[in-house]
Amino acid sequence: MADPSAKDQQHPQEQSDRQLTQQLLASDPSDFHLAELARLRVRYQGFPGARDIQTNLDKALQRWNMTEEELFTRTREIHNSGQIYKGRSNQREDWS
Repeated sequence: MADPSAKDQQHPQEQSDRQLTQQLLASDPSDFHLAELARLRVRYQGFPGARDIQTNLDKALQRWNMTEEELFTRTREIHNSGQIYKGRSNQREDWS
């Protein structure tokens, strides 16, 4: 976990990710939403900032009654079965 005494940073994708986390909180756990939640959890794991996003990611996981381990297991299955982002012209696998 990031050092809470360190100055918070702003992630370059923070604004769009904040909108996405709001969508996740308002949606049911489809394969796409699970993949997006896992992707964002990886992105913000240990990141020194965007605490509201990290909190919302935790809330989505709780709302869907999943542990992080269950989420990652499920999303590995999703990614192994095909391209979750295929056919979504405005979506891309952006892990940065």
